[in-house]
Amino acid sequence: MAITAPAVRRSRWAALVVLCAGFLMIILDQTIVTVALPSIQADLAFAPADLTWVVNAYLIAFGGLLLLAGRLGDLVGRRRVFLSGIAVFVLASLWCGLATDQTMLIIARFVQGAGGAVTSAVILGMIVTLFPDPRELGRAIGVYSFVGAGGASGGLLLGGVLTEALSWHWIFFVNVPLGILVAGAGLRLLEDDRGPGLRHGADATGALLVTAALMIGSYAIVKATDHGLGSGHTLGFGALALALLGAFLVRQATARTPLLPLRLFRSRSLSGGNLVLGLMLAGMFAQMFLGALYLQLVLGYTPVRIGLSYLPVPVAIGLLSVGASAPLNARFGPRRVAVAALVLIAAGLTLLGRAGVGGDYLTDVLPALLCLGIGGGLAFPALITIAMSGAEPEDSGLASGVNNTVQQVGGVLGLAVLATIAATRSADLIGRGADRLTALDGGYDAGFAAATGIVLTAAILGVVLLPRDIPHSRAR
Repeated sequence: MAITAPAVRRSRWAALVVLCAGFLMIILDQTIVTVALPSIQADLAFAPADLTWVVNAYLIAFGGLLLLAGRLGDLVGRRRVFLSGIAVFVLASLWCGLATDQTMLIIARFVQGAGGAVTSAVILGMIVTLFPDPRELGRAIGVYSFVGAGGASGGLLLGGVLTEALSWHWIFFVNVPLGILVAGAGLRLLEDDRGPGLRHGADATGALLVTAALMIGSYAIVKATDHGLGSGHTLGFGALALALLGAFLVRQATARTPLLPLRLFRSRSLSGGNLVLGLMLAGMFAQMFLGALYLQLVLGYTPVRIGLSYLPVPVAIGLLSVGASAPLNARFGPRRVAVAALVLIAAGLTLLGRAGVGGDYLTDVLPALLCLGIGGGLAFPALITIAMSGAEPEDSGLASGVNNTVQQVGGVLGLAVLATIAATRSADLIGRGADRLTALDGGYDAGFAAATGIVLTAAILGVVLLPRDIPHSRAR
């Protein structure tokens, strides 16, 4: 019996559900841990300086392996890499939940970050391959964008509920049944693609160089909040990461089978789209991190209330990314949509910076979150569409890894810079005699102002760098 076109479309969307469920699990884990950190600290007797490693161990592994995992997907099959990542992530999550001491938890978090990187690195490449039609691809990327935003915001709420109702162990245990379901569905619904094999791009030296560069760079970034952006520690490890990255690029220019063919970056769509996206996320991390701190430490919100307060962001992103982004991109072009959305995001960050010590949620916070949600719901799908359109089909897994690496590094770097700006400003205000709440609020205002500048820079670069039209035929 011949397979009908409707049946093919249904199978594609079923596969998208599987991919987005895996992506949701990874995104949830990145934010769900934040709310549980005080409980983890109390239970396992973490010193404040050591507690950051519960987050940093995950981020270093995640950021360091994305590019390598994306290329492996192209070479050995994206389905195989995706399912392998899910298996590692689930086992590491169980290990995290069973942790009884600091060392056990930190090592498990590193392994969990590796599993998260392997899983998420190939998802965009698989989506682009599944949906060759530009309109369907736009809707699929809209769903992907919504899942990312919803998972980031929902993690705050879910983390608060699980920690308060049960214990911090359950923020990790919840991944086990979800991961098993995703793996089972993936075995049935995802096409068993076969790559050309490792001999066509198994550059072991290049893999070692880029993984070391990204891990050391991630370490330098996440520890910058402790040592300072201009400290010898940050600059030294940053210089080492750049030197390794330079050696990697030289290797790729001369290797017979490079891990990352440099021809990929000749595409204006891929290079410009990723640069603008990275800057956007560097600025937008302020609304999640500094905004949550403002609600908790200045306005006195509980973790659960913070999660509820942020719900307008994923709701707005969902309505825009799933419903309106694809038609708007088709009507006006992704570049125009992205630039207009970036201006709206900058407006939302400006509004958050104006909320004071006595700020009111309905009048001061909610309008800002709506601007951020609407802007994110339009900008994220448009920029991903632009970036992924610049890759040939055989490179879509690698392009997915590049895109995820840019998102991760952009977010972490933005967080380090903005957190440092906020802390420095707060310390300066305290030194001048300001009370604690005023100093904290002043620091967050400075962080939001810097974030606004970053996003406006992204908007300007979007006008200059992004192509007016994208080559749809290559985005498949």
